[in-house]
Amino acid sequence: MQVVFVTLGKYEAFIYPILFIGGLFTFRWLWKAWKEWREAYFGLEREIAMRRLAQAIAACVLILMLACAEIAIAFFIVPALPASSVIATPTLDLLATPLGAVSPAQAGLAPVAAAPVAGSQGCIPGIIEITSPRPGDEISGTVTLVGTVNIPNFGFYKYEVSLRGSGTWATISANDTTKVNKDLGELNTGLLTPGDYLLRIVAIDTAGQAVQTCMITLRIRGG
Repeated sequence: MQVVFVTLGKYEAFIYPILFIGGLFTFRWLWKAWKEWREAYFGLEREIAMRRLAQAIAACVLILMLACAEIAIAFFIVPALPASSVIATPTLDLLATPLGAVSPAQAGLAPVAAAPVAGSQGCIPGIIEITSPRPGDEISGTVTLVGTVNIPNFGFYKYEVSLRGSGTWATISANDTTKVNKDLGELNTGLLTPGDYLLRIVAIDTAGQAVQTCMITLRIRGG
């Protein structure tokens, strides 16, 4: 059931227009049915018009109930779900790769001599880093992640969040294109309970090994 709630919350921007268009058609149907019922004089004609009016009212009530349900799910139910309920977007089986990172030496890669990014862990400028948001930033809404993932023997990367202190990571999405100070993906904070979180980018090589991880802390505020 949580999967259904998260999906409905994620695609609310598409669901509302569909419900709105459906509402226009049903209210138009209701208006025509009401006019037919008002103008009907004979018993059988009036009975048929009443039946159509009842059907139109039922359709309008259904559209209204669906809209109320979507609002309740998007604004009340989904924000209350735990972070571990965030479902990865349908991407490859790449997301099944182990979460733990190994060092470049273990992966047979030459060590990179570069200074770490202040306020982060494992981030290396020009190799793997998150430039926006910055470590310690307070964010809300849908946030675009910007940064770099450009490791040797690059396979793909994925980004994940964890409620600070929980030790449980939720994979958000993945991508198989190297990035250099570009858009890494989006994080919809509306799917997370407000609080302090860890955000990390995990780089995986062509052998399917997680070889480098860049992690920063963030605060997600409600509203």
